[in-house]
Amino acid sequence: MNYQEFIKMPLPELMVEADRIRRENIPSKKMELCSIINAKSGKCSEDCRYCAQSGFHNTEVDVYPLRSMEEILDAAKRSKDAGADKFSMVTSGNRLNEKELDTVCEAARAIIDETGLSVCGSLGALNEEDFRKLKDAGMTRYHHNIETSKENYPKIVTTHNFQERVDTINRAHEAGFAICSGGILGLGETWEDRISMANTIKELPVDSVPLNILVPIEGTKIYGIDQITPEEVIRTIALFRIILRDKTIRVIAGRESQIKDYQAMAFMAGANGMMVGGYLTVNGRSEEDDKKLVREVEHIWQ
Repeated sequence: MNYQEFIKMPLPELMVEADRIRRENIPSKKMELCSIINAKSGKCSEDCRYCAQSGFHNTEVDVYPLRSMEEILDAAKRSKDAGADKFSMVTSGNRLNEKELDTVCEAARAIIDETGLSVCGSLGALNEEDFRKLKDAGMTRYHHNIETSKENYPKIVTTHNFQERVDTINRAHEAGFAICSGGILGLGETWEDRISMANTIKELPVDSVPLNILVPIEGTKIYGIDQITPEEVIRTIALFRIILRDKTIRVIAGRESQIKDYQAMAFMAGANGMMVGGYLTVNGRSEEDDKKLVREVEHIWQ
């Protein structure tokens, strides 16, 4: 299909089309909510140009080792109180060592036992044995973003390549995990890049697609880039819905600071999920504000 026509379509018409596709392909009228903990922060060996946690950048991000099982469990309990049904442990770095992986497995078991939340992980480029241990601990979903299109990727990261991202996704899927994979809007990509990114996700075993909007952090190599407009964000969400049809599309970091008062429009343009409770290095909105937004959107969806 030629998706170029949707780029030029008047935004209200595009939103109507995307919302129609969401209603036809996703019967649930409930917003999908997830939450994360930044379980290990900073000093990452990768050079992703946007990331405040990269060791190649001079930022004021907090740096700390893997949090304890008790700290992770406490965060999961707070996430459940905020309305999340899924909780993810996210760590900086290319992959965990054996001791760190054991702590994550211990935390996964405790979260499941004490909260009933579905447990996810975003732990880097793990191998088959790592995935087996996480699966045995009860983790059911793995998150590994492709970040941008394969064409744009070399402009954003040089310490690993796009195919490594794809290989990790496929390993996680082969190990029995549901896959969450999306990326970041506003990395200097073109509309062709956005279409390419959505088509790559469509070809992969992905059922949940998180879309972040770049929040430029001073000290990163991409700081100062021209920021994506709210209209572009809404139009991109609609385009992803049209291409991806029945996937969960989650609006993640940047919705507060970059699309501001237009947040509700994202959920009229095809998105059906969001993250609550803050992000890796950027705070989110208040719990009450997000609960109000969810109530308003779900009322419209009825």
